[in-house]
Amino acid sequence: MTAYRIEALANHDRKGFDCGSPELNDYLAKRVSQDVRRRFTACFVMIGKSSGEIAGYYTLSAGGVSIQDLPEHVAKKLPRYPSVPVVRLGRLAVAKPHQGKKLGGLLLFDGIRRAVKSEIAAYAIVVEAKDENAIRFYEHYGFTAFSARSNSLFLPLQQAVRDLI
Repeated sequence: MTAYRIEALANHDRKGFDCGSPELNDYLAKRVSQDVRRRFTACFVMIGKSSGEIAGYYTLSAGGVSIQDLPEHVAKKLPRYPSVPVVRLGRLAVAKPHQGKKLGGLLLFDGIRRAVKSEIAAYAIVVEAKDENAIRFYEHYGFTAFSARSNSLFLPLQQAVRDLI
């Protein structure tokens, strides 16, 4: 990853970012700063070291899921609390010129690493995949669908440490 660095969003030029999804482009250009200021999310950007442009980004926030939403074989191994603490990876996008270079996986690994290193406890990282391609992307890295919602997936952080980082 020598050609890129990942850092917290600051005063980066976000206007030219285009990942092919108007919703993800608009969020980065117009709304993420407000969410960061209000502490609803943390945003991390991948910067091309030579160009200084944003090659990709992702967001992380704290959350919880009902233990009843987890597959039974997972839930039966967990403490009987009504809610399980998780880290939500809310958005992940790679700019068009940088797609096909496996940067999405690097952004995902960085998010998982930050979740694992946090001193705040969380059982899993959770994503809401926007389409079938995104579902396949996350499943490739070991994510499993929740029982009732096929586009909502989770990866236990202990498994991520063992298998991915």
